Amino acid sequence: MTNATNEGVHCGVCKTIAGEEGRRAEVIFENSLWHVRHGGAPYGLPGWILLMTKQHLPGPWAFPDAEAASLGPTIRHLGQTLLEVTGALRIYTAWMGESWPHFHAHFVPRYASMPKDAKAWGAFDLQRAAGAGEIQVDTNEVARLTALLRERLAGSPPP
Repeated sequence: MTNATNEGVHCGVCKTIAGEEGRRAEVIFENSLWHVRHGGAPYGLPGWILLMTKQHLPGPWAFPDAEAASLGPTIRHLGQTLLEVTGALRIYTAWMGESWPHFHAHFVPRYASMPKDAKAWGAFDLQRAAGAGEIQVDTNEVARLTALLRERLAGSPPP
């Protein structure tokens, strides 16, 4: 249900959702409204996931009724599932919407032990740190958590 407009042809999120970016292994869950995936390389943390609208919708203020009604329950369900699967202390959640015309929320596990002792907003710098080679993330753990989340959400999808 991505946009079929010319804008969609050039949109990186639309290409990713359509599988054109070769990142289908990172997909955790999809329905008619949402696309959920692991955050992608460079990996800031295992279990860092993204919730994205399938349509070009910059944020909740632009949501049709279906996305608006689904957002809160979906965030709650994904956060609870991520806590259970990762054993994290909490889940940081933020959205900025700067890169593409799709709402996308980051769900970042806050583990007891974090690279660079990152906490709060510092956790969101871990992806940049990974890209700069300042931290190394176990890609096997990324794959393991992605598979566990996929399995869990297949059996218990967001409402």
